[in-house]
Amino acid sequence: MLPDEVEARLRLEARRRSVSIAEVVREAVELHLPAPEPGRPLSFFSIGEGGPADASERVDEYVTRVVRRRVRR
Repeated sequence: MLPDEVEARLRLEARRRSVSIAEVVREAVELHLPAPEPGRPLSFFSIGEGGPADASERVDEYVTRVVRRRVRR
């Protein structure tokens, strides 16, 4: 959700560059967000309905386990 004036500027920029609005948004977000810090633990985790009761306390352990499984494939 964007204010009307910002959305209008976004549409104009996308049209001017002949790219999608999504492309302009992605570039703007990339420019203004800090780069992730290497090795830093994830700040969020979601298992979904029915996940382990201790997921919030053991998030790093669960994520590490999943990442290792995917790397082995």
